[in-house]
Amino acid sequence: MRIHLKRFLKVLHTIAACGLIGGLLTIVSAKAGAAAEQHLRLIDRLDRPRDGYCIDIPGTPGNLRTDIPLFAHNCKVGLPPDAAVVFTPEGYIRFPAPNKCVTIAGVNRGALPGAAAMLADCGASSIFFSAANFQRFELKVDGRLVLKNSNLCLAVGAVSAATYSSADRWRTLFVDDCDRADPKLSRWEFITP
Repeated sequence: MRIHLKRFLKVLHTIAACGLIGGLLTIVSAKAGAAAEQHLRLIDRLDRPRDGYCIDIPGTPGNLRTDIPLFAHNCKVGLPPDAAVVFTPEGYIRFPAPNKCVTIAGVNRGALPGAAAMLADCGASSIFFSAANFQRFELKVDGRLVLKNSNLCLAVGAVSAATYSSADRWRTLFVDDCDRADPKLSRWEFITP
């Protein structure tokens, strides 16, 4: 057992030296089913070098707008309820505050590139909608979050704009064809601030 641990630590050290440890630890914790609340942050910081972009519910902590599409907002300090998510072992990205999951707009069994990300009850099923087709994601080694049974990746728009404050920025959040999506706009990491 001791020899295996030494090998593991040596491999971990090599990965860290290559700058890949954050992504590896994200994948390991996600696959282990870590239930801790985290930010879901775009790996590339784009025009926000200090804080980057995190998935966010529009509104304020006392007035979350779960009825309109989600967006990417510059990451906030701490884990406010509009930005705290849990990546479940089943692949759901759940917001604990409203107890809803990231859901891609689609019909029957499929979604299309450009479909908005929104919130819906986790595991919901109704006419024209089955959560299994629109709520479960797979985190790839390169940071892409792929909607299960599709080739659609969670992505942000190429343009950002100010919110209520000129100090804050937002971008659209949707799925895009994984083969065509710009990696700067479609690679994610789960982080604990």
